[in-house]
Amino acid sequence: MRRKPDGIKVLGDWWDLPSLSRYSPAGGTEKEGARLLADLEAGEAAMSRLTVPIHKEIRRLRDGHRKRWEPEFDFYEGNHEHRAARFASDDARFEGVVGTHLCSVETFGFTRHKFLVPHQTDGVWFSHYWQSPHSDRPIGGTIDNRLNKLGFSFVQGHEQGKRYSDRPLPNGKRLHGMVLGSCYLGRESYRGPQACNEWRGVGVLHDVRDGDMAPMFLDLQYVCREYEGMELYDYLRKRYPERDWSHLS
Repeated sequence: MRRKPDGIKVLGDWWDLPSLSRYSPAGGTEKEGARLLADLEAGEAAMSRLTVPIHKEIRRLRDGHRKRWEPEFDFYEGNHEHRAARFASDDARFEGVVGTHLCSVETFGFTRHKFLVPHQTDGVWFSHYWQSPHSDRPIGGTIDNRLNKLGFSFVQGHEQGKRYSDRPLPNGKRLHGMVLGSCYLGRESYRGPQACNEWRGVGVLHDVRDGDMAPMFLDLQYVCREYEGMELYDYLRKRYPERDWSHLS
């Protein structure tokens, strides 16, 4: 609300849907107590925390006849939201009942972009990730390798951490490539104790024109210091003492 961006883009995997994960067996301990309804409610509660203050500010400015703020909201389905669609395709009995529509992004003002369908804003292309030409697997490797293969400015999620590179072109323009794949606080058990210290935060894309921009990256450590006046680890220990936050210390 302080920066009032023209657009707000969520890059997917907001709804985790672990109850529909293929990677943990149905009778395993990770599935114990798992419920699709609880997964859906968790995503909705988090989306409400993000958007309710924003919509309240939009109404305040409009009702007070002040300069309006009317950002565009875009949501890019991730492979975790897509778990619901894949579940229905694996068992046709659930077709039309279980699907990504259960992740109710429109309720919160977002335009939905289906899984892996690219969308462009001011010359920058957005998708949850970018597919290899002859595979359903994502393009991997370094960020420079991805810029080489794609040949346009892009932003994606999907992978934990932050990767960024830009490339000047002979025509005076620049291409930008970035992976911004984690803005959550918990740890993933499957990654083990040595692989959960990735960058977590948001990207602010200033002055976006025809694929060029001036990007700024704000990690959650900085955001907590700026708005709470304390370290993220200390804040979370105070707010949620029952949880283990040692990976953020």
